[in-house]
Amino acid sequence: MCGRYNLTATPESIAEHFELPRLPSFQPSYNITPAQKILCIVQLDDQSLKSVNLFWGLVPSWSKDDKNSHHLINARAETIREKPSFRAAFHKRRCLIVANGFYEWQKLASHKQAFHIHRQDNQLFAFAGLWEHWEHDAKTLYSCTIITTAATTLMRPIHERMPVIIPIAHYRDWLDKSAGEDDVFRLLDNHAYADMTTTPISDYVNNPTHDDERCLN
Repeated sequence: MCGRYNLTATPESIAEHFELPRLPSFQPSYNITPAQKILCIVQLDDQSLKSVNLFWGLVPSWSKDDKNSHHLINARAETIREKPSFRAAFHKRRCLIVANGFYEWQKLASHKQAFHIHRQDNQLFAFAGLWEHWEHDAKTLYSCTIITTAATTLMRPIHERMPVIIPIAHYRDWLDKSAGEDDVFRLLDNHAYADMTTTPISDYVNNPTHDDERCLN
């Protein structure tokens, strides 16, 4: 799964990386947790890209309320085309979720060892995400989820699941609303992990209220 990550890049570097016409508005964080507004990239009808802040914890459009969103912070790649919660969003509401790294915990005999997973050059990357528009009475919510898949050789010693990372060359392919579903699904193959590395870190990051550089020590 993916339940914690970080985004500490500047608005300028994010705008350049994703070729955005405007600087994004967001709150940098070393310890992003579910049920927060997080920075995502979506494609507009004119095919330009836009940064938006979405609630992390997808609420399906047909849901009677928004109380169960914490259950949908992740969507399994293997079933996103069949699950009612994700099927429509996969077809036409895909997004990129901006990150500098994410955290995962390896179960050991005596404790859980935290790891920071990041690009070898420490640059930006993007998770594959889905977003949804929920509306009920006078309340409206735009939410999202991170797609996960089975771990690669790099990640398997740490955890059996991992978030899907979209390679830079396929950002627009993932967001393209006119793309065929099979073509889009093939982008979830995780070739981007060839550029990733894992770094063991202290248990300081375990506390979700900790949000400073010490999370990476």
